[in-house]
Amino acid sequence: KLKRTRGSGNVFRDLGFGKAEAENLKLRSALMLRIEEAYQRRGMTQAEAAPVLGLTQPRLNALLKGKIGLFSLDALVNVAARAGLNVRLVVKKAA
Repeated sequence: KLKRTRGSGNVFRDLGFGKAEAENLKLRSALMLRIEEAYQRRGMTQAEAAPVLGLTQPRLNALLKGKIGLFSLDALVNVAARAGLNVRLVVKKAA
C-alpha cells in the first residue's frame, strides 16, 4: 500500500532544505524558467541571445540547463530584466 504525504508547496523544502534556502531556491528556479521561456520565444541561438541577456554563451547554457547553484537571485533578476521581463517581489507574513 502506498503512503502519501502532502507537500509543503515548496519542493525544495520537501527535499530537506532549510526554510530560507528553500524559498531562495524556489524564487531562483521560477526566474530561471521564465528566462528560458523568454529565450525560447525569441527563437535566437544561444550565441545571439547571450550578449542581449548580459551573459556569455557558456553561462547562458548553464542557465538553460538549470544549474541553479551557479546563479544568485540578484543575477537572475538582472538577466530577467534584460530579457524584457518585469520582476516583482511580494512580501507577506509567513503562515
